Amino acid sequence: MRAESVLADVSHDWLFAGTLSLRQPARRTGYRVNVDAILLAAFAARVLPGGELRAARGGRARHAVDLGSGVGAVGLTLLHLEAATRVTMVEVDDVLARLASENAAENAWADRTEVVHSDVRRAASSLGGADLVVCNPPYVTPGRGRAPAERVRAAKYGDLATFVDAARRITGRRARACFVYPAIEAMTLLTMLRDHGLEPKRLRAVHGRASDKARVVLVESVPGKPGGLAVEPPFVETDGRGGRSAELAALLTMPRH
Repeated sequence: MRAESVLADVSHDWLFAGTLSLRQPARRTGYRVNVDAILLAAFAARVLPGGELRAARGGRARHAVDLGSGVGAVGLTLLHLEAATRVTMVEVDDVLARLASENAAENAWADRTEVVHSDVRRAASSLGGADLVVCNPPYVTPGRGRAPAERVRAAKYGDLATFVDAARRITGRRARACFVYPAIEAMTLLTMLRDHGLEPKRLRAVHGRASDKARVVLVESVPGKPGGLAVEPPFVETDGRGGRSAELAALLTMPRH
């Protein structure tokens, strides 16, 4: 029998047409998973529908690290897609970290996951040799923009440099580090990756509608020499008639590999 959840006010949701169980804070109590987590995992796994270009490195990761994992949506999606043999999830919030452990167990992946309750700076000093790092960092930098509500502040408010630095310290010589970040701040991400020794090699922009400006960018980087950035076709989320695009629908119903 599954243990009682660590948080009384949670919702029990499902991803991938009901094949991946996910417990997360209810809407009024904390940060909830959005589609960016799924897009990031599929991009890192190189199964995001509609993409045509491929970087040289890839394949199933032996060890993936999810920095700022929340309740584990990105890491669990990597396992769902068989993109990693094992996943370490790093989360500073105690409740979210414990929910991530619950979610791993509920999906029968406890033996393939480790949840590290720590901030990413401390965790990076003890983690190393990963061949894949994924990160959906806070989108609001301290001192800029409107501060998020208290219940979601830890998830939305933080310093990008801390996450990029941690990713570089964790990645092995032939590793990949994949990020999702607001498109309007794409240059901030690209510059910061390069400044920390991670060279952007693959980029895909995500658009709400085909006629819209990009909403977020997905970027894959590796330790290495400058140059060689492959820009993939845009990923469009809606069909222009108020429904999901064929590509997004295919992603959200992708079966367990």
